[in-house]
Amino acid sequence: MGVIAPHGRLVHLTGQVAWDADEKIVGAGDVTVQSRQCFLNIQALLASIGGTMEDIVEITTWYTAANQLPSIQKVRSEFLIAEKEPASTSIMVAGLGHPDFLVEMTPVAVIPENRLILK
Repeated sequence: MGVIAPHGRLVHLTGQVAWDADEKIVGAGDVTVQSRQCFLNIQALLASIGGTMEDIVEITTWYTAANQLPSIQKVRSEFLIAEKEPASTSIMVAGLGHPDFLVEMTPVAVIPENRLILK
């Protein structure tokens, strides 16, 4: 019921929501599209510093309605390998930072020193 972090540099990403590079909301009203955008944003951020999705050791997911969780979990399985799942917490909340946001994800990753890109 947990993950032992490998050696490397601990990276805490800010909460990722369903917006594009111009901070325009993607998938208003569609938790599947928004979940996919969250994971794409996480993937891009990790790649920019030498990380991969496999480097995630923990992820917290906030969502706004109980019926959304199966869709979020289905998208999650597209991005995270079942055998290397991070420690996870899912929390249902009354709302997020914008009324159109349905999901937000905050990952923690450990990136090996030999891959880490410091800017």
